[in-house]
Amino acid sequence: MKILYHHRIASKDGQYVHVSEIVGSLRRLEVELRMVSPALADSQQFGGELGLVATLKRRLPKAIYEAMELGYAAIDFVKMVVTIVRFRPTVVYERYNLFLPSGVLAAKLLRVPLILEVNAPLYDERLRYGGLALKRLARWTEKFVWRNADAVLPVTHVLAARVVQEGVRPDKVEVIPNGVDGAQFSASVQPTTIPRFPAGSVVVGFVGFCREWHQLDKVVTLIAENPSSKLALLVVGDGPAIPELKEQVTRLGCTDRVHFAGLVGRNEMPAWLAAIDIAIQPAVVPYASPLKLIEYMASGKAIVAPAQDNIRELLSHEENALLFGENDSRQFLSALLRLAGDEPLRDRLAAGARNTVREMALSWDENARKIVKIANSLSTLTSSESLSQ
Repeated sequence: MKILYHHRIASKDGQYVHVSEIVGSLRRLEVELRMVSPALADSQQFGGELGLVATLKRRLPKAIYEAMELGYAAIDFVKMVVTIVRFRPTVVYERYNLFLPSGVLAAKLLRVPLILEVNAPLYDERLRYGGLALKRLARWTEKFVWRNADAVLPVTHVLAARVVQEGVRPDKVEVIPNGVDGAQFSASVQPTTIPRFPAGSVVVGFVGFCREWHQLDKVVTLIAENPSSKLALLVVGDGPAIPELKEQVTRLGCTDRVHFAGLVGRNEMPAWLAAIDIAIQPAVVPYASPLKLIEYMASGKAIVAPAQDNIRELLSHEENALLFGENDSRQFLSALLRLAGDEPLRDRLAAGARNTVREMALSWDENARKIVKIANSLSTLTSSESLSQ
């Protein structure tokens, strides 16, 4: 089995984790891999974004930046054609990105099946969060790539419904959620050394890029106003909300019960998670399969998360998590207080989360096996079609 892996990621973040984990799992299956991608993220620290790309995106007019993305796609098309001719892959496996029709075009030209991994409806996402100038062109590239892939692998059923809505045949769609390395993230991992919280503290943990809508300011207020709850907060990551949170912590006088770890290395993450009693996913887009959520589950954490359809694909209220009404901060904080005072409930939810990871086979190795199975099926179908012509 030979797979050409194609992506356009230039940052070392959750996307990079997904790519590197799947690559490692495919290689353990003795798949011969070739990559066509930017090599720029490899030299960065985890959590970093390529300086030049980030600067251009921030400073250039959107239309010019988007035109440059298409310019990259033109160069990428040539690289894809050359690599396919030389490598002769069984399939192309691509992580979808906007303004990147080059993979599908090259695969179609050279009659190689293409499997498309879809993690987000990027037209909608960029339109909402960053804005788009070349809207019609962006919309066309998304539809073109989705519809012309031979198999489409969205990460949630919510996203799968959106893919089908855009004209992709349902029989070409298979949902594959994010996974986890169960050996790395487990309940047996020992916690890292962190500044000592007061004796008997119940540590609430947040991991990731922190923005104001994650409601950590409300968690800090809860901790300050309810010292008897013994709640403490550990924030692992960075983000624009951190400076204001630090100021709030100092102002409310709870510095002994809140710790900001900042960015940590990927290999350090399991030990930081081990220091957490209650893991929170305060907010998430409605179509994602959150990587940190699955890592929380594998690590055996009591989880608090919003009761959204994509979250409920993994979590059930009172079985492996406490779910709160979307945007209902009162329910969110009430769940934290409830868990703080109920250790048996924390233990039961943690065990339920670990069991769900096993029952749903949420692992990168299992995802790789599914990819290889789909690749074999497409290869067989392509060979049959060639023989019939």
